[in-house]
Order: sequence, then C-alpha cells, then structure tokens
Amino acid sequence: MQTLDEMLCRKLLSPSQHAEIVAWVRRAKTAEAIQQMPEALWRSLALASVLMNVDADLMLPPQLSAGS
Repeated sequence: MQTLDEMLCRKLLSPSQHAEIVAWVRRAKTAEAIQQMPEALWRSLALASVLMNVDADLMLPPQLSAGS
C-alpha cells in the first residue's frame, strides 16, 4: 500500500482512483483476484507504475543487511 500512497502523493493517481484500488486490493485474496481489477483502474495503476519506474526497483539485486 506504500507504493499506492506514494502514487497518490505524487498525483499519479487521483484520490478516487487511489481509494478504489486500495479497496480492490484489500478485498482480493489472491494475485489472480487483484488482476481482475476493472480495466480503467488497472490502466491507471499501470501508468502510475511506469511513471514511477517501479519495474526498475524490481531489477535491483536484493540488499543484504549488515551481518547477513
């Protein structure tokens, strides 16, 4: 939810889009259920993800904490 909140703060999602997406994710019990999100919301989320370059974070190697 932190990423969704950041999208809202950066004005990449409107308050209503944010609320609808958060509600959908909270109701969904599986990744498959999340993927059934209405197309308009899914497009908004996808665009915000691209604008935030979320995929770049996924390509970084995991950071190991000290002592690991």
